[in-house]
Amino acid sequence: MTDTLPSLSPQDALVAVMVAVSASDAKIRTAELIAIERMVNHMPIFATYDIDRIRIVAQTVYALFEEEEGIAALFGLVRAALPAHLYETAYALGCDVAAADGVLHQPELRMLEEIRDELSIDRLHAVAIEWGARVRHVKL
Repeated sequence: MTDTLPSLSPQDALVAVMVAVSASDAKIRTAELIAIERMVNHMPIFATYDIDRIRIVAQTVYALFEEEEGIAALFGLVRAALPAHLYETAYALGCDVAAADGVLHQPELRMLEEIRDELSIDRLHAVAIEWGARVRHVKL
């Protein structure tokens, strides 16, 4: 697969990050899928995005997760597609997906850490983004 990696649009890269967080614990939860769909349907950054691309991007992420260096390849694609000013947006979307089901699982936390490192998210900014995700997804 790594010989024929597709290029991603910036929106595809954001979707790839969200799918990667969801798939990181090998249990793609309904709440996470709904969160991804909701964000793609309602956020301004996705206004011109073809929602049918989610499936293609998800299949790419799943295929990369099967490869030995797949995560590194995924982040290479994401960095190539995303302008640096959208790195924090990607992290925020990943945090929202992780928080969507109300429970942060260890593999999701590790994936978020990987995203922080790969996209060089400032630690203070990351804490603020994480806090925002937590408070947006709190339950009574």
